[in-house]
Parts: sequence; C-alpha cells; structure tokens
Amino acid sequence: MLYRIDKYRLLVVTSSKGWRDCIMTEPENEQNRQIWRTFVRKHWSMLALFIVAAVIAVIGAILVFLWFVGDAQATSLIPRTLNLWTMGYLITFLLYALLWEVVIIGIPVLVFVAAMYFFWWKRLPAEERSEYRRGHLFGKRSRRRDGGGAISFLVNIGFIIKVYVDGNWNVPFATWTVDYLVYSYLWVLIWMAVIFGIPLTIGAIWWIHRELKKNL
Repeated sequence: MLYRIDKYRLLVVTSSKGWRDCIMTEPENEQNRQIWRTFVRKHWSMLALFIVAAVIAVIGAILVFLWFVGDAQATSLIPRTLNLWTMGYLITFLLYALLWEVVIIGIPVLVFVAAMYFFWWKRLPAEERSEYRRGHLFGKRSRRRDGGGAISFLVNIGFIIKVYVDGNWNVPFATWTVDYLVYSYLWVLIWMAVIFGIPLTIGAIWWIHRELKKNL
C-alpha cells in the first residue's frame, strides 16, 4: 500500500481501486473563512441589507416588548409589583407578548425572508448555493447554541452587577416592579451592545473593506 499527501488530503493507493481519499481534509475554519470571503466579494450589498434588516428587526422587537409591558400593566393584565405575580399571570404575560411579537415583527420578518429566498437565493447558480451549504455559510446549530449560552450568562452577570450598583442587593424581590426588571435587563443589553458591538462592527467593516479591495 502506498501513500501520498496532496495538500489537505491523504491519498492511499490499493491494488484494486487506485488512489483514494483518506481521513485528512482541509481545516474547517479555513473552509469557513474562504466561503465567507467568496460570499462577501460577490454579494456585499445583500450582506449589508441582511445586517440592516436584522438590526431593524431587533430594535422593533424591543420596542414592541416595551410597549406591551406598559400596556399590560395599564390594562391590569399583569400586576405592577412582583409580589402579586402568580403562574397564571406569568403564562398570560408570555403568551400575549409572544403573540404581539409574532404579529408585529415575526410576520414581516417571514415575508422578508421568503422574498429574499425566492427573488435572490433561488436565482443564484445551483453550484454556488451548494458551495455555500457545504461550507456552512450560516454556521452550525451547535455553535449557535454555545454562543447563545455565553450571551445569556453575560447578560445575567450584568443584571446582577446593576442590581448591586442600584443598591437593591438586599431588597426583597417582592418589592421589585415589572418595569425595574424589564428596564434593568434592557440597560444591560444596551451596554453589552456598546461594549462588544462597536468593536465588532468596526472590525467587520474593516474586514469587508479589505476583502472588497482584494477583488478590485
């Protein structure tokens, strides 16, 4: 049996089947970077559109939630202080909040995604679409779950810090209001967006600009 290394592949020869691939493949991270380079160079305008749409959807979802929190208290759908909350209030609040988010934000987002799918994605060459799928252009589920867990952890740590700074460390939960809980978490999210979002945005813009210059 003979062996030959060809860049990222280990080729093995047998007497009956000749050279064949074995085990070694191109590192996954390098493949993902190359796929993103290709996508940015070909479709940077669509990438910008996706980013703007995502930002608008997130801001819209936050505004809808804040509106619902105020309206739910004004209409006595939920109590203002946490000491009066029951499981019934919690489930009712979550169901109504989800309903309004789906109606006001979810449906327009689905329409936008469907439009992009039929009027842009389906019009790409089949070979190009297959290349993006093989390269996991939009990532893997396990990575998204890991990232979501890390973000939730940081948000909760930020909330604990804010409670301490506000002087509510030893204040009973029963005296907290719904507004305090909601706006405290919102405050943490805003500061996280400032601390992490601005450097990431600058880095992303620099990287996209560099990749576009390479393509000129």
